[in-house]
Amino acid sequence: MATAPFEIIAAPFQVYAAPVATAFPDVSAAPSGSWILLGTSGDKNITEDGVTVAHDQTLEVFRPVGLTAARKVFRTEEELTISFAIADISAAQYSYALNKATVTDTAPGSGVAGTLDVDLLQGLSVSLVALLIRGNESAGGDGFKTQYEIPIAYQSGNPAPVFKKGEPAMLELEFKALWDSTNGFGRYVSQDTAPS
Repeated sequence: MATAPFEIIAAPFQVYAAPVATAFPDVSAAPSGSWILLGTSGDKNITEDGVTVAHDQTLEVFRPVGLTAARKVFRTEEELTISFAIADISAAQYSYALNKATVTDTAPGSGVAGTLDVDLLQGLSVSLVALLIRGNESAGGDGFKTQYEIPIAYQSGNPAPVFKKGEPAMLELEFKALWDSTNGFGRYVSQDTAPS
């Protein structure tokens, strides 16, 4: 249960992936269908660092010869990056870290264990996904949700799971948004009323 002031949000968010062009769920509805939760148990697999949504930009300023101050500014580059780490080394999750690789399910046989395999070589093509980042709090009030809707993104991180005693192995994921001709980088949605 959230308490006022609602605009101050200190809550975990979860990340879902789906094929590009998948419809985003209404902010008040549970993701379903093609939406896959990253981290088998969602925010219960995401590390204490949480989910970071970074808005990076490059600005160039014009300073005329007759002034010491800038007179105009131009944005020449911008990026939207979503990063988080999951303590989850299951084959299904590892596949998202490695270019959405296919998980091959091999059935057990006589004297042979059943396995789930993920190819480690990612190849030349880069897989694209839609991302939904969802939190159970909103600046709009108690019981409302917030979500980011990213129409096109790719996993750009370099996961390096470390296997050692006493600490979980993690997959560090970093998704970068690509420009979508209809929706740009997507949108931030903050629920402020209940559905009618």
